[in-house]
Amino acid sequence: MWREVLFKPLNASVTKSILQLIDRERRCEAVNSRLIQGVIESYVELGLNEDDPTAKGPTLFVYKDAFENDFLIETETFYQIESSNFLKENSVTEYMKKAKQRLIEEEERVHRYLDKSSLDELQKRCEVVLIENKLDQFYAEFRNLLENDKQDDLERMFELVAKVTYGLTKLRELLEEHIRTRGLEKLSASVEECLRAPEVYVNTILAIYKSFHGLVVSAFRNDPGFVGALDRACGSFINRNAVTTSSDNPSGKSPELLARFCHHLLRRGGSAKDADEDQLEETLNSVLVVFKYIEDKDVFLKFYHKFLAQRLVQQLSVSDDAEASIISKLKQACGFEYTSKLQRMFQDTGISKTLNENFKRSSEDKSEKPDIEFNMMVLTTHSWPLPPSPEFTLPTELERSFNRFTEFYGTQHNGRRLQWLYNQSKGDIVALCFKTKYTFQASTFQMAVLLQYNHDTRFTIEQLCANTGLQESLLMQVVQILLKSRLLMVINGVVHPEIATNSTDNAVVGGVNNDVEDVELRSDSVIGLFEGYKNKRLRVNLNVPLKTELKVEHEQTHKIIEEDRKIVIQACIVRIMKMRKMLKHQQLVSEVLAQLSSRFKPKVPIIKKCIDILIEKEYLERVDGEKDTYSYLA
Repeated sequence: MWREVLFKPLNASVTKSILQLIDRERRCEAVNSRLIQGVIESYVELGLNEDDPTAKGPTLFVYKDAFENDFLIETETFYQIESSNFLKENSVTEYMKKAKQRLIEEEERVHRYLDKSSLDELQKRCEVVLIENKLDQFYAEFRNLLENDKQDDLERMFELVAKVTYGLTKLRELLEEHIRTRGLEKLSASVEECLRAPEVYVNTILAIYKSFHGLVVSAFRNDPGFVGALDRACGSFINRNAVTTSSDNPSGKSPELLARFCHHLLRRGGSAKDADEDQLEETLNSVLVVFKYIEDKDVFLKFYHKFLAQRLVQQLSVSDDAEASIISKLKQACGFEYTSKLQRMFQDTGISKTLNENFKRSSEDKSEKPDIEFNMMVLTTHSWPLPPSPEFTLPTELERSFNRFTEFYGTQHNGRRLQWLYNQSKGDIVALCFKTKYTFQASTFQMAVLLQYNHDTRFTIEQLCANTGLQESLLMQVVQILLKSRLLMVINGVVHPEIATNSTDNAVVGGVNNDVEDVELRSDSVIGLFEGYKNKRLRVNLNVPLKTELKVEHEQTHKIIEEDRKIVIQACIVRIMKMRKMLKHQQLVSEVLAQLSSRFKPKVPIIKKCIDILIEKEYLERVDGEKDTYSYLA
């Protein structure tokens, strides 16, 4: 009776009045919310199902038909007008604050006096009007917020746009593009410095990564999509940038520079000389961040392998714990096989320490007084990337100690043969021929040359070659270093002013002056001892790498990498074909690329060449009558 007599004639005007009250409340006017609540409750109660008295609770038919539908339409209209007018007079960032506040108010409105069933549809319609319809403005502003590092506004935008289905997809694309562009710009601005100092290259990359990683964690709440955008962007600009394209081997430049950075970090006297253990460990963790994005991980391993050998042989490691730590991290990232040779190298150094102790104990038992203080390292041939020694005649002063150890090692390991690497050996040589006593740290080749001057004060290049057994081209490089250090001088021939024989007044500061140009030498050039030698330091390091050694080693490393890759690709093809038995060419290439992508990105022409090699070796054959199909030969 109440519904028929009162509700039906009056509900339209009552609903209109309630909507007007809600509109006034949205405009920040004070209204009687209890009145609104009372009307809404009556609408709900009128929805009781009188045809089925057993039904529990209201059906909400009256509430939805008489109020909610009009309320939702009014809400959409209100916010369409308000949002358009607000954006005309205010920035997008201010609009986002307004939109967020409006969404909160609408949710509170439902809890205060509307039925809770309205919440989902109300939120959906508000999000469409306030956010989805304004996505273009949001996307345009997103770039500005990134440029100016407005983290609070970025977080607010993320929170709003996340409410729209697929709304975040465009933001992720924009973030990825921004990070890539920023990385390329930063590296382009310091190409020469990055090539000269690998730590500049790595630290520039880390600064970019840390900046945007912090943004992803805080503003974007570590959302997997934004983490993926960061990863893709970093992988792109780290592997392809102005620094890498300036190299003869672009794809391998980033891993090479990262390996050089590690070498500088872990080398005694390098960038970690003043760092404590915690700081060093933190830096090593940062190295693994960059390593994760390196595509050609085999290039990094090859250079790291070579630099680790240098540090261990020359006893230049800043810390055994630090060396073990980074190998452990690499093993965790890439597996046991990746680091097996590195771990074997550490085992060799431990075994060598024990062997040295046993040798000294054996000499003491035989009452043999050592001619010189002598330590050696016995290295497993295939685990160490060390080139063989050139032809060389060991000085007689060193020969007895070498022979005694060779004899001792033979008694310990029957059947093993030692191959001495004189080019990796070094020692201290004491000079008593000057007014001041000096100790020189010298390579074995430098020692061989300097020891000649125990017998005479001048030799021709030809005589030094005959006495040391070194080829003339190699000997000239050794002599050039000794000339630059002013230990030796040219008696005849062209003499550079910086190495003039009459420069006896000024003392040398340090060891070798690499800024001085090489002296022109011939076979008949006479090289004499510079008896007026002076140095402010009593212990002088002469053992610097030869220029040709550095160039040849670099070229050989890249050549070895290419050859190793062919073997790895062939092994991968055989594994795939052994399992699949028969495959189309394109399928085989795709599977090879997929399996090796974690180590390096093989070039398709190289894969084709490896397939041809395996066909020649009769591992595979082409299937007759089927185009581009291979079968495995057991």
